[in-house]
Amino acid sequence: MDPAHSEIVFKVRHMMITNVSGTFNQFSGKVLSSKEDFTDAEISFEADLNSVSTRNEQRDEHLKSPDFFDVANFPSLSFTGKELKKLGGNEYELIGELSLHKEKRMISLDAEFMGVAIDPWGQVKAGFEITGSLDRFDYGLNWNLTAEDGTVVVDKTIKLAINAQFIKQI
Repeated sequence: MDPAHSEIVFKVRHMMITNVSGTFNQFSGKVLSSKEDFTDAEISFEADLNSVSTRNEQRDEHLKSPDFFDVANFPSLSFTGKELKKLGGNEYELIGELSLHKEKRMISLDAEFMGVAIDPWGQVKAGFEITGSLDRFDYGLNWNLTAEDGTVVVDKTIKLAINAQFIKQI
């Protein structure tokens, strides 16, 4: 995975009226495939939870605390792909196991194969855009507060958007 040309973004509704976005700045991933359409791909990914950034230091520290990620005990999240199912055209379903905090769960994500290109230095690169969502309560990330009007401060649904560029290894 080329970290200079990839990003891991998450969004969550705050006060149920806006989305707050965050990223993980340290991550790695790889895809092993012998087929050009990647249907036999072995996919793995890991992110350093201590690298979370929401552009707000106080919020980032709260996310790292035992209320959320508890990075002292659970420093990373990982994903192991079990199946990349071609749906048609460049659309795929990516099914795999996400390990986060105290739990390992199967998750299904939408994946779009963006294509293959050769960069100016002769490196062959492949790109994917991956989207989906997860219920943070499924992973033991249960912290919340209730506002005066009865709405929750942080929604339980986390939206994911991953732009991943891979460099072919020879």
